Amino acid sequence: MSGFGPTVLRLVVGAVFLSHGVLKVSPAFGGLPETTAMLASLDFQVPHLVAAALGAVELGGGIALMLGAHTGWTAMALLLTTGVTSWKLHLPNGLFLNWSLEPGVGHGVEFDLVLAGALLCLVATGAGRLSFDRVRRRMAELEAAGRARLR
Repeated sequence: MSGFGPTVLRLVVGAVFLSHGVLKVSPAFGGLPETTAMLASLDFQVPHLVAAALGAVELGGGIALMLGAHTGWTAMALLLTTGVTSWKLHLPNGLFLNWSLEPGVGHGVEFDLVLAGALLCLVATGAGRLSFDRVRRRMAELEAAGRARLR
């Protein structure tokens, strides 16, 4: 069972980002217009472009993480978006989540820090055993070994 930790981490973190990406782009949840309005209220210069980029990175990045495809690069892209949203949206609210759901009080950076730590672990460890990254690496090794035998 050793070596499956990154796979579990990838699946869980990928599902979180996938769900947040769906919230940002799906009309059923307010989609891009609501995300754009929220970003405009935070003084982003081109909120419609940022909203589309955030939605694409979170949706696509969540899927890529769950598949274990280009995990290091995907985790770094998600880390960048997490850092920006944490800085602009959550840091002014302090550390803790708004557990009381008090109106007008946003969430702090607590959950962002957990996600950032998980993403950094994936950058450091790679995708794990059950991933497209591992299959691609194994195929490259076999191809290189085959070429070496032909020489």
